[in-house]
Amino acid sequence: MHEMDEITAEYTTEQLVPSVELKFIPKVTVAAKTDLGRVRENNEDKYEYFMAEDEATLGGRGLVFLVCDGMGGHAAGQIASELACKTFIDVYLHHPSTDPTVAMVSGVQAANRFVVDVGRAIPSRKGMGTTLSGLILIQDVAYAVQVGDSRIYRLRNGELLMLTHDHTWVEEAIRARMIRPEEAETHPYRHVLTRAIGTEGDVRPDVEAFDLKPGDIFMLCSDGLVNHVDDDAIGEILRAKAPAEAAWTLVGQALLGGGSDNTTVMVVRVDELAPNSPNG
Repeated sequence: MHEMDEITAEYTTEQLVPSVELKFIPKVTVAAKTDLGRVRENNEDKYEYFMAEDEATLGGRGLVFLVCDGMGGHAAGQIASELACKTFIDVYLHHPSTDPTVAMVSGVQAANRFVVDVGRAIPSRKGMGTTLSGLILIQDVAYAVQVGDSRIYRLRNGELLMLTHDHTWVEEAIRARMIRPEEAETHPYRHVLTRAIGTEGDVRPDVEAFDLKPGDIFMLCSDGLVNHVDDDAIGEILRAKAPAEAAWTLVGQALLGGGSDNTTVMVVRVDELAPNSPNG
């Protein structure tokens, strides 16, 4: 495994999860890049990842990759995204359930409670919140955990597929056939979130499972990317470049397009699904 950046929080992996038979070990290359942009004064985006090596955690909890996009102004959004990332990973890894999706939902709900509580306790943090998009690779299954409008894409056999659904007013209006898709790009409510961490007392994430194959390339991003780079360009870059160069190129394209928001990109390439040999 290759990591471009060191993880910013330490976690103890001893006895975190119930014992689950480890049949496959995802071998991945991961790279990430975040940028302030050309307009904002601070970076409210946060990415985090946890890549266990012990069999217990790999079998039951897998590899965790997160992108959060905070909101709230001043330093509040930055704090919200930081709290959400660290709380989700900590609760998810330590949850006693053998069902990882139960642990995922609990991780989101715990993050939500923490951000809500801090927002209520500190006047300058009032109203802060964050998105959360999580990719979790457990053996031969990929899970997408979604709250808000950051995104997760998968490139497989050259075809780009968006795995998450934006929790925005315009996306819900499109699904309800209230507006046409072409109206969404310029609609005044296009950035209005209908679901976020920290804005309400309770939040329920979307959790979806997908089969995992060697060669899959996943990209997690904040909306600072897709505000300026369309899906065709994203697919072209992911097809042509290795993870590190792809992450830097995508962020660079967002800056060239105007850099109107913080931009974060994480690229995860599945190099191998290695069968686990109990005898080594």
